[in-house]
Amino acid sequence: MKKALKIFGISILIILALLLALPFAFQGQIKDIVKRFINENVNAKVEFSDVSLSFIKSFPKVHVGINDLLITNFEPFKDQTLVSAKNIAFSMSVKELFKSASDGPLEVNAITVDKAMLTLKTDSFGNTNYDISKDKANASTEASSFAFDIDHYSINNSAITYIDDVSKMSLYISELNHTGSGIFSAEDSELDTKTEAHVSFTFDSINYLNNNPVKLDALIGLDLNNSKYTFKKNQGFINKLPLEFKGWVQLLENGQDIDITFENPESDFKNFLAVIPETYSKNINGVETTGEFKVKGIIKGMSTDTTIPKLDIQITSNNASFKYPDLPKRVENIVINTAIKNTTGLVDDTYIDINTLNFKIDNDVFKSSATLKNITKNMLVNANIDGVLNLANLSKAYPIDLEHRLTGILKAKLNTAFDMEALETNAYARIKNSGAASLSNFEFTSEEMVHPFNISEASLTFNPETVSLNNFKAKTGESDINATGTIKNLMGFLLSNNKLQGNFNLNSNVFKVSDFMAEESNETANKTNTPTEALKIPAFFDCTLNASANTVVYDNLNLKDVKGVLTIKYEQASITNLTSSIFDGALAINGDVSTKNETPTFNFNLGANNFDISKSFKGLELLQSLAPIANFIQGKLNTNISLSGNLGDDFTPNLSTVSGNALAELLSTKISENQSALLSKLTSSLNFIDFNKLNLKDLKTKLEFKDGKVSVKPFQIKYEDITIDVVGSHGFDKTLNYNAVFNVPAKYLGSEINRLIGKIDTKEANNISIPVTANITGNFTSPSVKTDLTSGVSNLTKQLIEIEKQKLIGQGKDKAKDLLSGLINGNKTKSDSLKTQQNNSVKNVLGGILEGNKTPTDSTKTNTTTNAVKNVLGNLLGSKKKAKDTVKQPGFLLNKMQ
Repeated sequence: MKKALKIFGISILIILALLLALPFAFQGQIKDIVKRFINENVNAKVEFSDVSLSFIKSFPKVHVGINDLLITNFEPFKDQTLVSAKNIAFSMSVKELFKSASDGPLEVNAITVDKAMLTLKTDSFGNTNYDISKDKANASTEASSFAFDIDHYSINNSAITYIDDVSKMSLYISELNHTGSGIFSAEDSELDTKTEAHVSFTFDSINYLNNNPVKLDALIGLDLNNSKYTFKKNQGFINKLPLEFKGWVQLLENGQDIDITFENPESDFKNFLAVIPETYSKNINGVETTGEFKVKGIIKGMSTDTTIPKLDIQITSNNASFKYPDLPKRVENIVINTAIKNTTGLVDDTYIDINTLNFKIDNDVFKSSATLKNITKNMLVNANIDGVLNLANLSKAYPIDLEHRLTGILKAKLNTAFDMEALETNAYARIKNSGAASLSNFEFTSEEMVHPFNISEASLTFNPETVSLNNFKAKTGESDINATGTIKNLMGFLLSNNKLQGNFNLNSNVFKVSDFMAEESNETANKTNTPTEALKIPAFFDCTLNASANTVVYDNLNLKDVKGVLTIKYEQASITNLTSSIFDGALAINGDVSTKNETPTFNFNLGANNFDISKSFKGLELLQSLAPIANFIQGKLNTNISLSGNLGDDFTPNLSTVSGNALAELLSTKISENQSALLSKLTSSLNFIDFNKLNLKDLKTKLEFKDGKVSVKPFQIKYEDITIDVVGSHGFDKTLNYNAVFNVPAKYLGSEINRLIGKIDTKEANNISIPVTANITGNFTSPSVKTDLTSGVSNLTKQLIEIEKQKLIGQGKDKAKDLLSGLINGNKTKSDSLKTQQNNSVKNVLGGILEGNKTPTDSTKTNTTTNAVKNVLGNLLGSKKKAKDTVKQPGFLLNKMQ
């Protein structure tokens, strides 16, 4: 006995070892079988990572697994995925492994599919991606590589996507788990199936199911000889709505013959709430309901390439009500009478008839009806609305999630008839509207607004082609709005992807921009590292507003009598002929703001007429950046400014990107007593100028700016009989780089210079002046002023020589030649003694200026003259080395010279 048991144990181990080892022997054969099936049947690219074989998993059957299956299409869906699956497994008899291609097809007993994704598509040309089977003419002469004698199959955690661009239909089935078991080989047998999934269904941009859970337990009778499948005992659920099915489907050569009836076995109105996705209906377990709700349908007829079965689906409810346990209001007097029908079998003749859809909340009754025809093509809509809605009661009667609280009374009585193509193409003649709607005491609150937005009254009249905004009165914060206008395509905007077109007249007594902006909380302000999304002008706007406001308050600016035209289109807001009174003058603006690109941009032309300089430069940061020195000028200004650049996320200009030009004209002006650091520095460096007496009247200058830098074109101002030429640039960061050339008459240089000039005794001598250049650098708060006499000395020398030359020429041609020769060749002769004496005087005087030090000379007078000139110029330029005699009045003649 022990020996027998030992032999039996050894035999079991040998069998087990064979079961484990044999798969490796047949691995190559299994791969050949799979590849043969693919090559003979599929016109697509098929890939898989491995094919496995096991005698253990499905013992006594053989288990064949295909791992990481991927099927991609050829043209016209090249490289798009048709099927992907983590694993597909087949169970079959061991003897099937020993069949050759000539022995007939393999018989498969069970199939399991895990984590599969099937994507079916039909493009706009009618091409399908799932027609990948090879033509019979090109296929193998064998009947098939596989035959099915299935007693069980399952699909686990899978998904199916169907997209049809022709019919504008999409179906998404996710979380699909389906099992079926039965005997398929018998002529009459039964298949017991269980299915669970989530379904989304969209038809012509209308979402009918949105991830709704669906469940179906079906016992299906199989008449394989006649290809007829009968629903024997079946119950399905859409959300929590139960439906029972009866009838059959028979497969024919030209399609399917269908005869199915269904209805909900219960009539409780709670079943209606069960159809609504739980996301919207919430938990309905504790909801009180009265009345009935019935769904009953018949689907009967042929389904072919050209026909569908006839439909008669009725959805009814009469005098029903519901109340959620945690909400104060009840929805009652609910009447629903809807039919979905097709009486011809032609898909285009399917229509939906909503005969009645009524309900009541408190004393507010809302009635509606509609018909939808030609729903598969250019849908025809005819709808009627007649009712009153207290918006505050919506969230009190139904668990609707409102992001912001709503209040107000909506009244509407209107009829609309249109086709969808007319909405999309703005074919207004085919859009028929009539009736009116009004909104009163509406209040909207949002975290994005500082104050609630209140509409005291608004009324619309629906005309055949347009909608008239008869009145619109609103208030938020300190701002008020009154508007009237015309809307061209309200229905196209509401029901399609069209733009909102209209022309409006907007009036306001006070319009405070800050009332329409979000108030930054401390939490938001502290999130300095969190990126903020730039504001965008809505792409759906195509409107023109004729605006008028008595006062517009923006930041610290108060604009009076504002009038202009605002056009919003293509994500761009354009301002035309906007005028306003501000800074005791007139402002005119033309330009636009665009948010088409990632970074918003602006482009404006501003005209200022008779502006008060002091007020405008204190109020406008832009003017402070363009001409900071003007902040210390009192008077009037005219200017035209053209500028463009980028805007920040808060719609304020990014000054580093601003470019453009400006032309400014100063009217009756004077320097403010509160001078800037720059003017103080100039006063101390150039004490012959009293800046309070500068003549700026009728001054005109041109500015150009780019990349944060302002370039000032050359302009000239006057002080007494001194002209000042100014040119240079400054940055928006207040840095300076300017040259101011002061053309100083020689008479301000002292008596010694004037005696020297007087000896020339010509008219030209009276016009002699020297340029004194002031180089201004640093910045406006800490400027640096350096003076340069080099050009002044050179200029005076040239002028004196030129005048003396012309004088000598007049004394005689020959003598002039000798004198000029002496001047040119540098020879000093006795005949040139007068010229030499005067030339030496000039050199000595100006030489002292050029050399900047006191050196002995052969002439006491020369020393005296040189020192006098130094003292004079030192006083003029603010030098600390004072002359022996003081200057009684800065900038005027020295009374006495040694």
